[in-house]
Amino acid sequence: MFAYLTRIFWLVAQPLSVIMLLGLAGLGLMALRRRRLGATALVLALGVLALCAYTTIGYVVIAPLEGRFVRPAEPARIDGIVVLGGGMDGEVNTVRGGFELGRSGDRLVETLRLALTHPEARIVIAAGAAALTTDQEPEAHAARRFFEALGIDPSRIVIDDKSRNTEENATFAKALAGAQDGQTWLLVTSAFHMPRAVGLFRRAAFDVVAWPADYLASGAESPGIKLDQAAENIAVATLAFREWAGLAGYRLTGRIDEWLPGPLENGD
Repeated sequence: MFAYLTRIFWLVAQPLSVIMLLGLAGLGLMALRRRRLGATALVLALGVLALCAYTTIGYVVIAPLEGRFVRPAEPARIDGIVVLGGGMDGEVNTVRGGFELGRSGDRLVETLRLALTHPEARIVIAAGAAALTTDQEPEAHAARRFFEALGIDPSRIVIDDKSRNTEENATFAKALAGAQDGQTWLLVTSAFHMPRAVGLFRRAAFDVVAWPADYLASGAESPGIKLDQAAENIAVATLAFREWAGLAGYRLTGRIDEWLPGPLENGD
């Protein structure tokens, strides 16, 4: 139920939805001759749009998330890699087959690099279908096709095609990995998503080394105007606000133990 509720909440709370709701409210109020309230709602809608589309707010907000875990030196031996879903274009792959990468495809590219460098490593693909999607194939299937087509032995690959959110990713991946004491398992996901992912893997008692990929901010951005690539600015702002909202929601419901999980004193 939690997986469904979080997605429904974000359908309403994401910036573009807020802009549309404020705009509709403003028009409705104007039609009811509540002109001052209507004008206020319309100004707020334009303000949110301008903030997300034409400033650096998304990059500034996402940077602390991406900088929370620094990729360590590459271990000499890697026993396994868990890669989280989010890197495939599910709609396209369901219809066309194949393995079209989405905006977070760097997760899969980095996992492939690691797998080719460390042929001893097993790969656990934790990527079921989205909670509100019933007609798409689980992303893990397309990801498996991706790895196999690029030379990874199928016997090294284990898939979790049931999980609907990161909490289930952690629980199911632990069961599938069968990790033993002394082994080194990497967790690969987008850098902005790593704090929440690590918090959930800790709750699942799955000891992993954070291996962030798919950076969206340079880390050097400061508050200011960014007039180019408005659509990309909105996309980054949406991801940033969603991840902070996710951290708050998971902490308030007791699913993670910290507001912003970070490295432990003795390592990840």
